[in-house]
Amino acid sequence: MATIHEVASTAGVSASTVSRVLNGRTDVSPDLAARVHAAVKELDYRPNSIARNLRRQATMVWGLIISDIGNPFFTAMVRGIEDAAHEAGYSLVLCNSDDDLDKEQRYIEIALAEQMAGVIISPSSEASTDLSALLERGIPVVAVDRRVGRLDIDTVLVDNVWGARLATQHLMDAGCSRIACITGPTRTTTAAERLYGFRQAHEAAGREVDEDLVILENFKEDGGYNGARRLLRNESRPDGMFVANNLMTVGALESLVDAGVPIPRDMLLVGFDDIPWARLTRPRLTTVQQPTYEMGREAGGLLAARIGHQPGLPRTIVLPPSLQVRESSHRE
Repeated sequence: MATIHEVASTAGVSASTVSRVLNGRTDVSPDLAARVHAAVKELDYRPNSIARNLRRQATMVWGLIISDIGNPFFTAMVRGIEDAAHEAGYSLVLCNSDDDLDKEQRYIEIALAEQMAGVIISPSSEASTDLSALLERGIPVVAVDRRVGRLDIDTVLVDNVWGARLATQHLMDAGCSRIACITGPTRTTTAAERLYGFRQAHEAAGREVDEDLVILENFKEDGGYNGARRLLRNESRPDGMFVANNLMTVGALESLVDAGVPIPRDMLLVGFDDIPWARLTRPRLTTVQQPTYEMGREAGGLLAARIGHQPGLPRTIVLPPSLQVRESSHRE
């Protein structure tokens, strides 16, 4: 039996476009709709009628699947989503995937079983996160913080490339000649884009990136700690560090303190994600600030609109970050 992905491949469109056509949505061009219907006929595709009937009985609940509930970055984002859900008359169920694809898939199955009205997800992997079951059921999905590859769905992001460029250029302007980057697994778009921004800043300044100073870790505190320790063992140490998320910044800071490296005298430090305690450390931490609450509100607004069958092609909203300069990146 043909699948929705086979129909999409034959028609040359995304699975979400097939879903919208088969669910009678009007936000698809006539040409694309015709190609979908032709592919359905050619493959003798038969949508799951039971699933479609269940979709019409959806509850007044949204599912929110985030990649790391222990990361303070998500606190304000979740609040923004919850506020949008409440205003639209929905309740919110929070799920934590731990960046684990199997766990993420189980929560997707729960969203299907509970007939949730829609799902907002911070995907564990751009390439491997599988939303096909939700799309085939016709359940609206919005991605937040990270992209989902090859899927045509509403997405809310921060400009990670620009944020990383701001941080790296700031370290250059502060006099750093050997700048290190500790980022996360590049299967996530956040890690890949922040590394790309780091490289762009070097290219714009006419500098080469020292690949020995690029460390890929796990977006956790231990990743930042281990990454900084590896950099300090380098024969030619860096004099500046850009750390690509808040938890790794905590780990990197602890590693530098344990090694007796004075900040900012011997090492300038900039992290990505501004959180309240960044102003409480000594020295206070320079960080790239993300508009996390606004990201949540935008994602919730997009989901509410899709549930209400608002016409229009899927949107990608990219919000700008800002640099909060404090003592950790400033030498006297």
